[in-house]
Amino acid sequence: RLRAIVPTAKFLLDKGANVILCSHFGRPKGEIIETGKNGRLNPVVEPLKTLLGTDIKKVDDCMGSDVEAAASSLTKGEVMLLENTRFYAGETKNDPELAAGLGKLADYFVMDAFGTAHRAHSSTAGVASHMKMSAAGYLLAKELKYLKGAVDSPTKPMMAIIGGAKVSTKLPVIESLLEKCDTILLGGGMIFTFYRAQGYDVGASMVEEDMIDLAKDLMQKAEAKGVKLLLPTDIVLADKFSNDANTAIAKVSEISGDWMGLDIGPDSIELFNKEIDEANTIVWNGPMGVFEMEAFAAGTNEVAQRLAKATKERGAITIVGGGDSVAAINKAGLGDQVSHISTGGGASLELLEGKELPGVAALSEE
Repeated sequence: RLRAIVPTAKFLLDKGANVILCSHFGRPKGEIIETGKNGRLNPVVEPLKTLLGTDIKKVDDCMGSDVEAAASSLTKGEVMLLENTRFYAGETKNDPELAAGLGKLADYFVMDAFGTAHRAHSSTAGVASHMKMSAAGYLLAKELKYLKGAVDSPTKPMMAIIGGAKVSTKLPVIESLLEKCDTILLGGGMIFTFYRAQGYDVGASMVEEDMIDLAKDLMQKAEAKGVKLLLPTDIVLADKFSNDANTAIAKVSEISGDWMGLDIGPDSIELFNKEIDEANTIVWNGPMGVFEMEAFAAGTNEVAQRLAKATKERGAITIVGGGDSVAAINKAGLGDQVSHISTGGGASLELLEGKELPGVAALSEE
């Protein structure tokens, strides 16, 4: 994410602007925490210096008279980094006082934090109304171009590949994509809830009992709309949740006992690859299995490789969003071989659902 803001920051610096960088870090919940994953932003100073090729002035707050004085003292083309905005509890509540305090530091607001654009926070939405003008940075503009383009005007046929552990987190986006997609491939832990909805025994695999009826409804909606909603036909089973587990490959109808499904099987990979080869716009969100364990990474790796191939050989538009699928494609060394990798998990899902993002809606219309 630091690398992703470099084009916008360098453009502004090249134009002679002073740049004030504003960000949250972790979830300190209104407390000042010195170090760690919810702490001060000091650890990003050196990487930013390297990436931007200039000194970074770091301040220990993000509003108030001392910060205003530091901002006023900046000379042409300098960079200042504010402290973790979530040290203020009001940040996540779009506190108008914090938004106004941030607004006193600059003349213009450039929103480039796509990963938090779905949050109406003081530093992503509220601050915009306290500036002369606000605009999207290069990163945000690129995210909107690809993700909104995929939703609003895809090159057909369009496909979504949706994985991950839970139906509950992906249900809204799957429902929305039924209106846009020709084909939807499902993988990951959530498929076992769908299998249960079809009446199958899934052994010790994870099932969201309260989502079974909704999964059934979703399959019926897909059929009614003529959308091809495909589940894996075979599964890689394990006798425990471990990389050194005993494994077996079974048809969906053969799962039973204490076995749990942790990846899609070879027949499913072949089926999914054939479908991917037919699509011109492909959105991938969520892994096919527990890819962090090598024994259960084949399905996810195959999807990553097939998307890279579709991009290179056919010019397909391939969009990867969501932390796990982004991590998976980068782990496979293919991150630079797809059309677009989204920097936002929740934001990319909400955009694919067709929702308006508060951090975008707050920007100047012109």
